[in-house]
Amino acid sequence: MTNQKIEIEATISADPSKVWECWTSPEHITQWNFAIAEWCCPKVTNDLRPGGTYQARMEARDGSFGFDFEAVYDEVLKGEKIVYTMTDGRKAITNFKKVGSNTKVNTVFDAEKTNPLEMQKSGWQAILDNFKRYVESR
Repeated sequence: MTNQKIEIEATISADPSKVWECWTSPEHITQWNFAIAEWCCPKVTNDLRPGGTYQARMEARDGSFGFDFEAVYDEVLKGEKIVYTMTDGRKAITNFKKVGSNTKVNTVFDAEKTNPLEMQKSGWQAILDNFKRYVESR
């Protein structure tokens, strides 16, 4: 049985090279990779190549809870597309498209079966919105 797909997107007021750099560089990822201000992403490693791994520590700022998000890259087209498989077998595809002087970021990911679909979508969208704010403030 295939997982249900969830789609999120944002249009960012920045050129694709800046968006790509902020999306893929650990020093940037730690600044935006959380849905709410009470959380943080203190550590990221990113081997951005097919077969390479992505690992991000996500945790509550008060230390009460945390988890590691891990994935293996299936496809990387610099500046255009990233496909990865999460440790539970779910896939995600993120596309980057130049739209005028902006960049549209679109992610489609397999839903997990524990949390409601709307909760998953709103959480991933909140992280993408945080990314947008981060990039546009630089």
